[in-house]
Amino acid sequence: MSITFFGLLIPFLGTMFGSACVFFMKREMNDSVQRALLGFAGGVMIAASVWSLLIPAMEMSQPLGKLAFLPALIGFALGVIFLFILDKITPHLHAVAQNPEGPKGSVSKISRTMMLVFAVTLHNIPEGMAVGVVFASFLNGGALSSADAIALSLGIAIQNFPEGAIISMPLKSEGNGKVKSFIYGTLTGAVEPVAALITILLTSLILPFLPYLLSFAAGAMVYVVVEELLPEATREEKTDICTIGFALGFALMMVLDVVFSA
Repeated sequence: MSITFFGLLIPFLGTMFGSACVFFMKREMNDSVQRALLGFAGGVMIAASVWSLLIPAMEMSQPLGKLAFLPALIGFALGVIFLFILDKITPHLHAVAQNPEGPKGSVSKISRTMMLVFAVTLHNIPEGMAVGVVFASFLNGGALSSADAIALSLGIAIQNFPEGAIISMPLKSEGNGKVKSFIYGTLTGAVEPVAALITILLTSLILPFLPYLLSFAAGAMVYVVVEELLPEATREEKTDICTIGFALGFALMMVLDVVFSA
């Protein structure tokens, strides 16, 4: 149980440590650094989606023979659709960051902050579910091991670190205090262990649908990368630093998955 407890906390700690950057940086995060971190986070999430979620989902569906891809395909599509709908009812991270005043300056500072926190928090729920599903499989003797679960947790934590910094720093630049910016940034990651724990508690219900849930989380994470992270990192056609960051993040997560699964 201790492995599970710390495994569920790892992604949250990534967000918390990233948000703590607000205490050490006097000014806004350097644009190139921000682009590199966004690209890095995107690479980690794509690699985690493939190696830790989609491939295991298809391996679990081998009894279906040539249709083993079907649960992964259905779950992936549902994850994309879910995030697509979510994006229609919540503000985009990059939209709020680039237009902090809102239309004609009508949105107050507090509401802008809450919009940003609320949007990122909702986007973190599928990541928490992904961790919970993997640990549920491990705890019930499924196809995934504790190493697989820890590898995914570490990958999401790595992704959460720059995300926490990218959230807390703009909040500070809008006039919020360092402590307040840190708390809001940290709170966006608090939903992940909660979502993971709820998923584990519902293990008896979710195990038959495990391949669908793993691929659902993968679809949601891929959507976030394509819709949120990469557009922000490649705006104004400045793509080089983002590409390098993406490649490093992808390679690191690939290595982690192999090392921890060996």
